[in-house]
Amino acid sequence: MTRTEIEITAELVRDLLRDQHPDLAARPVRLGARGWDNQLWRLGDDLAVRLPWATLSADALLRKEHAWLPDLAPRLPLPVPVPQRLGEPSDRFPRPWIVTTWVPGEPADRAPVTRAAEAADTLAAFLTALHRPAPAGAPAGRDRGGPPADRAEGFAQQLASATELGLIPDPDAVRAVWEDAAAAPEWAGPALWLHGDLHPANVLTADGTFCGVIDFGDLFADDPAFDLAATWILLPDGAADRFHGAYRPAPDAATLRRARGWAVLRALACVFIADAGVHGRPGGKPSWGPPAHAALRRLIATAGH
Repeated sequence: MTRTEIEITAELVRDLLRDQHPDLAARPVRLGARGWDNQLWRLGDDLAVRLPWATLSADALLRKEHAWLPDLAPRLPLPVPVPQRLGEPSDRFPRPWIVTTWVPGEPADRAPVTRAAEAADTLAAFLTALHRPAPAGAPAGRDRGGPPADRAEGFAQQLASATELGLIPDPDAVRAVWEDAAAAPEWAGPALWLHGDLHPANVLTADGTFCGVIDFGDLFADDPAFDLAATWILLPDGAADRFHGAYRPAPDAATLRRARGWAVLRALACVFIADAGVHGRPGGKPSWGPPAHAALRRLIATAGH
């Protein structure tokens, strides 16, 4: 991770607005959250400013959101942070930044869903609406998507590290789920729009169910199985079947096999991130651990189904 050398403060945010979007500069500014790639500053009650402060790739991801998400957002049944303005690099801040709508709610890693049936229906409706054929020129998935078999080396490395560190209880069962996914037939349909990063910190909850989806920086077009992995990571025990019954078109067996593989890979990544100090992540994100371990337990239980 590469933290920006410039301290991001409310005063800096206000100065950037005054320079490039002066009609917004008088709004109250306060810190909303410090995320993996970006800081989020509330701008009044209904807007937010996102500024990259870590990985250099965040610059391109913000520009991608600004380019594509306004067209996608109107058809989505959950609130998403719709880009309103783009801020260009300047002497004050040498990276791009965006102004988006503010989406209220608590991240699901801190406030998991408790109304399983409603959450399954809500997630299914959201992904059914999102997963439509993408136009020519839609972004590719960086290090995401494609057949799970193409990620075999990365999976083996993650599993070996997790096993050595004692982070997972049954590595053989986890490997079996992955190998089944890697052997599944590849996606033969059109490239569909995908969120690309559906983990509990990027999905918001209120009153026990999902109320919003944030961080579309990894938006890309590919096999829907990549997003359907969220079934096992976001939903509580017993809700997967309801989700699969509500999602349209109903996923076939091969798609579900690939989705389980992507879910295993995502859960392993979250286990590492949750563990403080692993791979140089200062402090880790402990709240990512419980949903990741729960996902692995659910996935192992589905082996052979």
